[in-house]
Formats: sequence, structure tokens, C-alpha cells
Amino acid sequence: MSHALLSPSNAHRWLECTPSARLEAQVKDTSNAAAEEGTLAHSLAETMLLYWQGLLSKQSAEAILNKIMANEYYNEGMKEHAESYVAFVIENYEAARKHTKDAKLIIEAMLDLTEIIPEAYGTGDAVIIADGELHIIDLKYGKGVRVSCDNNKQMMLYALGALRAYDFMYSLDRVKMTIFQPRLDNISSYSMLTGDLEAWATDVLVPRAALAFRGEGQAKAGAHCRFCKVAPTCRANSEQHLKLAAYDFKDPFMLDDEEISDIMLKADAFKNWVNSVEEYARLISIEEGKRWPGFKLVEGRSVRVYADPDAVASKLINTGFDESRIYTKTLLGITAMEKLLSKRTFEDLLSGLVIKPIGKPTLVPESDKRPELSTAESAINDFKNDIP
Repeated sequence: MSHALLSPSNAHRWLECTPSARLEAQVKDTSNAAAEEGTLAHSLAETMLLYWQGLLSKQSAEAILNKIMANEYYNEGMKEHAESYVAFVIENYEAARKHTKDAKLIIEAMLDLTEIIPEAYGTGDAVIIADGELHIIDLKYGKGVRVSCDNNKQMMLYALGALRAYDFMYSLDRVKMTIFQPRLDNISSYSMLTGDLEAWATDVLVPRAALAFRGEGQAKAGAHCRFCKVAPTCRANSEQHLKLAAYDFKDPFMLDDEEISDIMLKADAFKNWVNSVEEYARLISIEEGKRWPGFKLVEGRSVRVYADPDAVASKLINTGFDESRIYTKTLLGITAMEKLLSKRTFEDLLSGLVIKPIGKPTLVPESDKRPELSTAESAINDFKNDIP
């Protein structure tokens, strides 16, 4: 199946910046380890659920699982994360069956969105249909970005597709959307009345999708640019980030509080943008031989490595060096140890021997969900407030 121009996964972007979908379509897709790993994890979870439902024979399931386990991206951690997702889906399905005996569970549901978005479709990892409510669950295996379900446009599109596919089964007054992100211990849910969702589709989604499909509208920079394939060369994105450079012409000791806060809020996005421009230029130089004014392509710095560590060790030992002198022993790190033992065994054996020191104080936007630390100033104020 070809990739949809207006894919639900990129809806947060093309709804804000309608020309972006057509522009991104001109850039070839590239696979990466994270994407391959995520695809494998989805296949593992799907196989487990289909076998649990009785839709796969034991022989077929074992054949698929053996192939998955032979993949270079498979590990015991992936199995545990898939099992936790499967348990979550089953738990929610069983809960739905308590009030709707013939509730349905559809795995990897194909969702046709062409009624509202040209040539668009999606896949619902798990869709639970019961009387009154449709619940759609999306497995996100990535750990780079914590994903919230609140007003999540991808999930809202999936919910619209699921409503059109399954609302004939029951009277559905509400849709519940859940993102299950096991590697970050993140389970995020969001609910909407079906009427509100359909109104948003009519008033916002349909007209914006029409613009995006034609590649029309105004380019708009923002947080949605982070993974856009044309972000490094987009003028709107560039102009937004270059505004931050204006601060370079001021004495940093004379910036006021609002300016310093503004710089910190924009700094990460600015650094990511600069890195993306540099990486784009580097790849074009390598792949197309392009020369950028004022720059040249050279061999980067490297460090020495053993061509064959085993051969090095053998030669030294045969020469007379004691093995204890050429090897060092260190305990595996916590993440590596969890992978070796399995998360459950690690908890059983070592939970009392692992501590989590207080993290270094870090400034973050107020929208961050972590509790605020008590500073000296706030502690003094709290003390004063406690005095009768």
C-alpha cells in the first residue's frame, strides 16, 4: 500500500502548515533503526493478540514469532513491552464486555478516511467497540518523544475512521483514544463526544485537508516542524528561528527576565533546526557532490580502535602478559542488566539495591508535568506563611 499524502501520523503538521504535505512528498523516504524497531514491535504485539483471539493457529503464531525473534532488532525488552501492551488491550476489552456482552475487538483495523480526507487511510492498532463508546488504542514504541493524547490529531483522525467503519454496530456517543508508550511508561487517554469530533471534522479538518491536498495555503512554522522533511530548507521555519539570533546584538547582561525566558523556551528548537540544516548540507554534499560556498567536505576526526580485539588479547597473552593486566572488569549498567535478567527478574533481585539520586536542577517550561522544586526564595516564603 502506498503512503498517503495526508497521513494521519503527520496531521498535526499539515493541519497547521497546509503546503507541507506536498513539499514533503518531493523528498524521498528513508528508513531508520527506530522505524524498523517500531514496525517489528507492532508485528510482535499483533501476533500475540491475534493468537489470543484464536485468529491465528499455534503453528502459524510460532512461525511468525520465530521470524520476529530472529530479527536483529528483537530483544527480551521488546517482548516485555509487547506483553504489557497486549495485557492493556485485553484488560480494556474485558472491561467493555462487562457492560456489553458482545463487545468487539478489532486488531490492526484498516480505517478508510477518504470520505473526509482525499486518498487517506490509517490503521487502528486496537479498536474496541461497545455500546455507547468506541475506544481506539495506539501502540507507540518510540522513546525519543513522550506523546500526549490530548487533542492529538492523529488519534482524532483514527477515531473518525473507526466511527465510519463500525458505528453501525452500536449507538456510539463517545470516543476514547489512548496512546500506549511502554518504553516511557506513558499511557495517555483523551475522550470526546462523537458530536464534538464530527463538528471539528466538518469545521476544521475537511477545509484544511482540501488546502493541504492541493498544496495551497500559508506556510507556518512552529513545533510541528520538528520532524518535517523539508524543515532544513523551509524559509518560514528559517525566518522564525533567525529571530532568536537578534538577541546576539544585545549585551547578555542587559537582557530582562522576559527576554531570557523567551530565549530558553526557543533554544532547543533553535539548536535542533541548526543541526538539521548542517546534516542536510552534509548529506547533499556526500550524495550529490554539492559544494556549499565557504565550505568543503573533509574526513572527520576519528579515534583508534582495535581491528580485532580477540587477536590483540591472544597476541599479548602469548607474549607473556597476564590476562588480569589487559582486561578490566566492570558491572553491567542498569539498562544492560535489565536486558540481561529481564525487567521482572531485575525487580525481584535488585530493586532494593538500586537507588535514584536526585536529579540536577533543570529549568523547563511551565507546561512540563514534573513538580516544581522548592527554591530558597519559595522556601522562605513558605516559612513566612506558616508563622501564625
